[in-house]
Amino acid sequence: MQTTLATEEDVARWKRIYSEYRPLLKPNRISGAMLYDYLDSRYPLRPLDDERAHQMVIDNIQYNEFFACQLPAGTPPDPVCCVIEPVGNGESLYRTQDAVFLGCEIIVGIDLVSGYFLVEGSSALWDELYAHRGLNAADLENFYCVAEYISCLSKFGLLEETLST
Repeated sequence: MQTTLATEEDVARWKRIYSEYRPLLKPNRISGAMLYDYLDSRYPLRPLDDERAHQMVIDNIQYNEFFACQLPAGTPPDPVCCVIEPVGNGESLYRTQDAVFLGCEIIVGIDLVSGYFLVEGSSALWDELYAHRGLNAADLENFYCVAEYISCLSKFGLLEETLST
């Protein structure tokens, strides 16, 4: 998860990673529903029926051309939002929160249609979900998406396995 302003050096590094790994990658992005099922199988979730949270997911898709183009024509986003409970596996996410998120609940919003997701409160969870979700054809043409994906896969020891499939 990119949490700082990008520098020219960051962009150059992302482009190098893209050049190296893009030829080795194929579309493998799972659906939003599958991503939610993955999250639900790993962490204790509390549904968040907050219209503001749902609207944030919708707005992030509709006001970003890259994300909006990934919705099927005429199909609106269908967000599901939840809070990760600080018990079981969720406890480790709270113990390792970045300083900027300390004391904040970890909130996840996933669009069941496009697979777009957001995480507030844990860059580690964002990285995990990004690695698990994979990339679609449009993502594979974006040097930042590819570089971030490679970083997340590496972080979880999944790079070699992903490249071999």
